[in-house]
Amino acid sequence: LETRESIGEKNQSALIMSRKGRVAFALVLFLFSVIAQDPWDDAITKAKKLVSGLSLDEKITLAAGIGWATGACVGNTGAISRVNFPGYCLEDSPTGVRFTDHASAFPAGLNAAMTWDRDLIYRRAVAMGEEYRGKGVNVALGPMMNMGRVPAGGRNWEGFGGDPYLTGESAAATIKGIQSQGVMACAKHYIGNEQEHYRDQESSNIDDRTIHELYAYPFLKSVQAGVASLMCSYNQVNNTYACQNDRTLNQILKSEFGFRGFVMSDWWATKTNTESVLGGMDMIMPGDANFTSDLKNALQSGQLTMDRVNDMAVRILTPWYLLGQDSKFPAVNFNAFHPEQSKMVNVAGDHYKIIREVGAASNVLLKNKENLLPFKKDTSFGRQYTFGLIGSDAGLTNDGPNTCPDHGCDYGTLAQGWGSGTTNFPYLISPMAAIQERAIENAQTVTWTLSDWDVATAVAMAKTVDVAIVFSNADSGEDYITFDGNQGDRNNLTLWNNGDVMIKAIADVNPNTVVVIHSVGPVLAPWADHPNIKAIVFAGLPGQESGNALVDVLFGDVNPSGRLVFTIAKERSDYPAEVVYSSPNPSPQIDYKEGLFIDYKWFDAKKIEPTFEFGFGLSYTTFKYSNLQFVRTGEYNGNLNTSIFNVSATVTNTGNVAGHEVAQLYLGFPDQLEPVRQLRGFERVHLNVGESKTVKFPLDSLELSIWDVGTQEWILSQGNFQVFVGASSRDIRLQGTFVPRP
Repeated sequence: LETRESIGEKNQSALIMSRKGRVAFALVLFLFSVIAQDPWDDAITKAKKLVSGLSLDEKITLAAGIGWATGACVGNTGAISRVNFPGYCLEDSPTGVRFTDHASAFPAGLNAAMTWDRDLIYRRAVAMGEEYRGKGVNVALGPMMNMGRVPAGGRNWEGFGGDPYLTGESAAATIKGIQSQGVMACAKHYIGNEQEHYRDQESSNIDDRTIHELYAYPFLKSVQAGVASLMCSYNQVNNTYACQNDRTLNQILKSEFGFRGFVMSDWWATKTNTESVLGGMDMIMPGDANFTSDLKNALQSGQLTMDRVNDMAVRILTPWYLLGQDSKFPAVNFNAFHPEQSKMVNVAGDHYKIIREVGAASNVLLKNKENLLPFKKDTSFGRQYTFGLIGSDAGLTNDGPNTCPDHGCDYGTLAQGWGSGTTNFPYLISPMAAIQERAIENAQTVTWTLSDWDVATAVAMAKTVDVAIVFSNADSGEDYITFDGNQGDRNNLTLWNNGDVMIKAIADVNPNTVVVIHSVGPVLAPWADHPNIKAIVFAGLPGQESGNALVDVLFGDVNPSGRLVFTIAKERSDYPAEVVYSSPNPSPQIDYKEGLFIDYKWFDAKKIEPTFEFGFGLSYTTFKYSNLQFVRTGEYNGNLNTSIFNVSATVTNTGNVAGHEVAQLYLGFPDQLEPVRQLRGFERVHLNVGESKTVKFPLDSLELSIWDVGTQEWILSQGNFQVFVGASSRDIRLQGTFVPRP
């Protein structure tokens, strides 16, 4: 090990590996690999053997989609029958199997992350993997890891929020869950696809450090989790298209991160065939009629080598062996484009249980004044509750939950966004249906008005009920659908369908107003401090069990433990970046000037007070934190996975009901260029009344390192790390310091 004093433009002490140290470390890895064979190595060996016997046309067949709507799935590759390779079925989406029936509609990635529970995220993904496998899908097109740089970004709801650590942990759990069922996961969209407007033309201009520490970080965690495939995005990165970007694909992903699977293009994301292959793309989707001829011509001219063609083929076949798809993998039994040709194969099983559990665990209680929630059978009103439900989001549309293609509308309760990240609902439990069912059990009364615009009628009703529950939402999705003037990205951060006006009007006349929000991301809440608004629940996009999951929390069957995965600002201008909606430049230059400082990191750095901060969420009980401890577990040796420290704390349930607490660890790095606090650990723990448990936050080298542009190395920051343990990014209960180097 040797010490260097320079980190970019700042001087600070850091450790990096010497060349001698790297050689020694490589020897250790080699000896370990002899003892414990990596399953990837075995799969690569099998893939190389098969590829060695293929013709050039067959090798290219592996890499070439056969075209849109010419196969059963949204993406298909050709079969090579003489070697018993059936071709791949690639199918959306991150919320379930798209374009089919007898399958589930899962909570969005947003909701999975709002549980802050790796086990729940994993079990959700296992269930999804079971359904993909049951339908014969080889490659599930998810998880999605856009970072929510702009809060109005259309596809933010498919991802896991605005922090790279949380996104990386959520992605890793999702990948492991899907692939536990022998189905390939696909990490997407790599990289910088942070808005829908101009997504096919714009250049996301991102500095090298920000790429590594923020936007590529979740993909590194995905590679470490063993992800089989990755999807390059539509946009340009630093003025080179992402699917032919040598820097991001060959240098960072494949060389630095050590990715051994294959890179597919997003659908029609390639601009040139040969340059894309040279730039690191391995599979073109959904296909191009000139792909084979272009590659053959490039081989003949010497622009493309046979080594690269073989590399593509090996990368594509390796996961086939790795996940056991070469033996007894189900055949595709549905047709995404001709449902009448689909076989009736029900893959849903009892997955409604995990869908409901994730939905309930992801409900974020933002306000609970005077402990109005949870509702009880008996009440202090001197009689059974009378509930008034207000707003179209409480109920269902007259035409059913799948009335609009890819959910490209906002009628009735919102349980998914729109676009290719959706799946058909087998059914949809509305809040109104679930609340009525519970009211029957409790001998309570429910009335409603679902009009968003007839404020007078709603106000009149609100005056007559004990509790008025106002439902409102905000929707978004992919750019090929425009709804109510919103082309994928949201035009604003306000509630849709007159929501803000309705909420204030009801709160003005009912002293027990509850607000429930179903939304694709943060919405402004100018009414949050209204004294008559006693409770606010952010429910996200819960999937098919939406109403049941909400009732579980409203009536106390489940103690809420969901936490925000983004910041809710007081003003739209408080956020560091905005969607570029129009530009005179046909290829808009979107400069990521904020660097590492998105979401809560920006609010912390600029000392901006939010309405609700990242990581925030209330419970029906209270928790005490104590006994902050640090234990050294190893020394830095250049391996990013080396355990360095364990941070631990004791959490005690000091309230009157059992519940989960989400303990969060934030670090303040010695480097002054870093954000004030960065999430580096979390643990959701269940505690009975009076019970205490120790939560542990293991820290490895990567989580204590920064990317040094000069040396092109991850380097371990030296000096005092500030430690913040608490219930949100701003609710810090314990503080301390430690130094990674003894």
